[in-house]
Parts: sequence; structure tokens; C-alpha cells
Amino acid sequence: MAFRTSNLSLSIVRKVLEHEGCKCIRNNKGHEKWSRSDLLRPITLQNHIDPVPTFIVKQIMRTLDLSNSDMEKILLKI
Repeated sequence: MAFRTSNLSLSIVRKVLEHEGCKCIRNNKGHEKWSRSDLLRPITLQNHIDPVPTFIVKQIMRTLDLSNSDMEKILLKI
């Protein structure tokens, strides 16, 4: 099965962030901010859009320095 960045649910993306050591630092009406001590800027998720848009998933992967194969391994674990 090849990894696809489309149609990842919000709950799956949250699990990936938690798996990678991120913590939700703010959760207000429309957005969640996730952070980790080594990140230069927080990751922002719109918590009213499900599934998460592909460009957001790719942006999260870049921020966390995850390749497609890394992401696929994480998704198989969670």
C-alpha cells in the first residue's frame, strides 16, 4: 500500500503529531496549535475541516522532517 497524503482525518493527523512528540498548546474556536521544543514555529490545524487538506499534511511533514516512507510507517503503527 502506497502512502497518500489525501483524505487523512483530523483524528489521524492528531495521532501522528502526538506520535512525533508534539503537544497541543492552544485550542480555540477554529484552530489548534501544536508544538515541540525543537520546532521553530508551531503547527496550526483547522479543527473544523475534516479530512485535512493535502497541502496541510505536506506542510506538517516538511515541518517535522518526515518523508513519505516515514509517514507511512507512522500510520501503520497508530
